[in-house]
Amino acid sequence: MKLYYSPGSCGLASQIALREAGLEFTLIKVDFKTKTTAEGDYFQVTPKGFVPALRLDDGDLLTEGAVILQWIADKHPEAKLLPHFGSRERYKALEWLNFVASDLHKGMAVMFSPLVSQESKTKFAEGNLISKFAYIEEHLAANDYVLGSQFSVADAYLYNVLSWPPRVGLDISGYPGIQRFMARMAQRPSVRASLQAEELQ
Repeated sequence: MKLYYSPGSCGLASQIALREAGLEFTLIKVDFKTKTTAEGDYFQVTPKGFVPALRLDDGDLLTEGAVILQWIADKHPEAKLLPHFGSRERYKALEWLNFVASDLHKGMAVMFSPLVSQESKTKFAEGNLISKFAYIEEHLAANDYVLGSQFSVADAYLYNVLSWPPRVGLDISGYPGIQRFMARMAQRPSVRASLQAEELQ
């Protein structure tokens, strides 16, 4: 398998999940500015031009981070990266995956946009993101992971996106539950190996 990624982007979650499942894969770095890789034009891999993208051993391609995470978990149930089909816990995990993807991830994307002024970003963070952080803090104050004591792919995605605020000048140090979660995640071998592979501290 090949995982197409850009350092520090949302592909980190997929890489963490692949390592948690014990899978072998090759990392292909995407230059986001030029949309190229060592293989050539990234648009030839996916016309979306976004990361992550996962090229399967049979040649098929998966895109969209939340979907890639579900595929990894479902294809390798022995890793217990998602609760079993039909369980209420599974839908709770999917609820969190969708929340991170649609609310938190997309909200944070605004903060990285060169098309949005700093004043607008500040107002957006105050009116939109702070409430998301407060919601996450309330949950993590009482739980080690999204599903309580059990790690899931939802944690990989949440950790990934919660690593972005310091990069855009958002201070989340005042959320102790989030800070404990981030520290706990940073101790997982899969996370440490993924950060090292992307040359991130």
